[in-house]
Amino acid sequence: MQNTLDESSSEENYEELRRQYLEKADRCLKLADGLSEKYNRYSLVRLFAFLGSVVAIALLWVQWWPLGIFSMIIFLLSFYRFVIWHQEIKNREVHNRYLHEINLNEEKALDYDFSSFKKGEDYVHPLHPYSIDLDIFDTHSIYQACDRTVSIMGSKQLAHFFLEPATPEKIKLRQETIKELARKRDWRQDFQALGMGTTDDELHYNLLRDWLNDPLFFKGKSWLKWMLWFVPVWMIAGTILSFTLLPLEAVIFFLLLPAIILRNTLKKINDLHNRTSKAVDILEKYAGLIHHIEKVEFNSQILQDLYQHFSKDGAVASKSIRRLAYIINQLNVRFNPFAILLNLYALWDLQWMNQLDRWKVNNGDLLLTWFDGLKYIDAYNSLSTLSANNPDWIFPQITSADLLIAKDLGHPLLHAKKRVVNDIQLPTDGHIKLITGSNMGGKTTFLRTLGLNVVLAMTGLPVCAREFSLPPLWVYSSMRTQDSLHESTSSFFAELKRLKTIIEAVESHKDTQPPQPKILFLLDEILKGTNSADRHKGSKALLLQLIQSKGSGLVATHDLELGYLEKEYPKSIENWCFEVDIEEGKLSFDYKLKKGVSKSFNATILMKEMGIKM
Repeated sequence: MQNTLDESSSEENYEELRRQYLEKADRCLKLADGLSEKYNRYSLVRLFAFLGSVVAIALLWVQWWPLGIFSMIIFLLSFYRFVIWHQEIKNREVHNRYLHEINLNEEKALDYDFSSFKKGEDYVHPLHPYSIDLDIFDTHSIYQACDRTVSIMGSKQLAHFFLEPATPEKIKLRQETIKELARKRDWRQDFQALGMGTTDDELHYNLLRDWLNDPLFFKGKSWLKWMLWFVPVWMIAGTILSFTLLPLEAVIFFLLLPAIILRNTLKKINDLHNRTSKAVDILEKYAGLIHHIEKVEFNSQILQDLYQHFSKDGAVASKSIRRLAYIINQLNVRFNPFAILLNLYALWDLQWMNQLDRWKVNNGDLLLTWFDGLKYIDAYNSLSTLSANNPDWIFPQITSADLLIAKDLGHPLLHAKKRVVNDIQLPTDGHIKLITGSNMGGKTTFLRTLGLNVVLAMTGLPVCAREFSLPPLWVYSSMRTQDSLHESTSSFFAELKRLKTIIEAVESHKDTQPPQPKILFLLDEILKGTNSADRHKGSKALLLQLIQSKGSGLVATHDLELGYLEKEYPKSIENWCFEVDIEEGKLSFDYKLKKGVSKSFNATILMKEMGIKM
């Protein structure tokens, strides 16, 4: 059941999105298959061209060796360009296969199937004010619905966006950013495809960051830099002399110099190389993502500011990062058993350690700035995809009034065809809406509906509503408190600790004014771990304390006697309920919020259906 202003228009929007995703998925698959055929066809051309050129060069060499040398140079240069062009075909094929996968996943996401996306379970923290209760992380969470990040840094930043409310000024800027990126669907998907296929590891990122903080390898060793030039000359001269004027065994004498140098520097080289050796793939991936960013023009303030991250001090970020990846890749040659010859004749390890030093001097202060800019754009890319996939959601207004107003408010994680929407007006300066109702009537879902939409609003995202305005709010909830075996605490004590946290938060924010957020609390079946008398007495005391501290929120309860508080505090407590109809012994829920205290009960019927004889 759904209640919206224009249900048919909303469904048309989603069907149009579905058509676009499926058409692009099909188009990219056909293009990838065509590129695959082209790549295989030219693989044969590449083989025959190589064999034919080898024969031709050999024949020319026999006739006149200078012509053979010239033809070999021309062949190597031409064959190198051909190999690069051939590999680009494969890269384009892989990119289009990723785009095919991306669009199929987005089509599934329109049906609220988020199984293809990361769940963000690593970011769950039981002490956070609302993340567990409101399904921010884990299976079928708002994070899973939203996440399209391709870097570990972007994933962490996306999680951070959901865990802490932004200021009204920042929210406005984020809304502009999300709107702009939502319109750039092809750019967003290309960005996502460029990041697929390589999984970055936070360990390698941290090791790379540690390397940036290390002193330069050649600092205070000017003599060692001279050796980079002297040793190759020394070894070439020694080899020539050993094969001409001196006994062959004399080469051992010449080998002593590079051997001593390598022995004295090996430990430090190994240590520094361990910090960077595994970062090549990650750096290549980040360079490609940043190059994609460098090619586009942004209009929103946040994106323009982030774009400046990649053009500081005249350095081209993507080119510089690729250079770093190349240097590390050359240093990785030391893993090859034949690298010993390169080290003895040219101090190969030291040559590239010198290049690392030079890179660090020129770009070391910028690398983390580039990564910082990338992580934000990666996270915003995800936020904007959620917005683009829900065209009937609206961007809320952040006001300075002490009033939250929502019309046609629905749960963002429920399918539009199953979603029931409600209206609510909630003063945010000392007001509680007491919600009663039978089991399965919709109380808890409505609390999560309001809470999750407030989190979306305070993140800068659109919300699942026709109208939505609110002052800055920070949600605190108590809905899923559990016992803790390792702390030897019962579920009741765990709930008391949670309520204590909420009371302290309300007290500390009672006099705040925008842009500082006030507390919006969501309490579901409070003090359920004790007897009914203590529960009623404690619940009443808690509600009155929260009102006195100017706290505002929703409290769902089965304790109908609390409904009498509305007469005593008509301006501070208001009764609302979810009712259930019973027709021929069957339960019928409409999940619509109504004024007053619930008059319907269904526990007996539910117990009978479970086989309990009454």
